[in-house]
Formats: sequence, C-alpha cells, structure tokens
Amino acid sequence: MRGLVSAFDAAAGLGEVTGEDGSRYAFHCVEIADGTRAVDVGGRVEFTTLAKLGTYEAAWLRKL
Repeated sequence: MRGLVSAFDAAAGLGEVTGEDGSRYAFHCVEIADGTRAVDVGGRVEFTTLAKLGTYEAAWLRKL
C-alpha cells in the first residue's frame, strides 16, 4: 500500500499513515524499514498492514 505520513511524534515514536484510500493506520517508529526511527509528516511512504490487538497498523514503512 502507499500513503502519506499524517502525524508523527518523534519523542513518543508514534505516528499515523493515511493510505491512498483514506484509511488511517497507526505505527511505531520501529516499523520504519530503513532503521532511522524518524519520518517526515507529509512524506510519501509504502507500507504493509499488520493485524494487532483487533485493528490494523502500518508496518515496514519505506520512504518514497
């Protein structure tokens, strides 16, 4: 899937991706594939989804 980073709190390591279909997925910085632990709000990413605790989260985020 592809989308935009709609929110990211570097101090907490938590963020949110909005997919091209408008769906929103939370993510933790450990899911950023290049290991940087940071991503820019508004940046385009490619990602997969992972079922966690009854919902889907963004995983394996790759910056485009």
